Amino acid sequence: MEIAKVTSKGQITIPIAIRKSLGVREGDKVLFVEQNGQIVLMNSSMDALRRAQIAFAGEAERAGLRDEDDVVQMMRAFRQERYDARND
Repeated sequence: MEIAKVTSKGQITIPIAIRKSLGVREGDKVLFVEQNGQIVLMNSSMDALRRAQIAFAGEAERAGLRDEDDVVQMMRAFRQERYDARND
């Protein structure tokens, strides 16, 4: 358990053990999220990544991408299409 003191301006210093656990560094943003009557502190970048993972879940399978080689081939085709479109 870690404790932080609130200043007169409502600021707190996040204890180093908590910063390390969250992967938060100077300049990063954190989220305060209410969950089941409790406030949870989250690394905003990790939350954005988590939301993106949820949003894109299953899309690789729907696109027929089975492995990295499929992704590389898809990107090559995409780049070729863009090149062709610019040079027509």
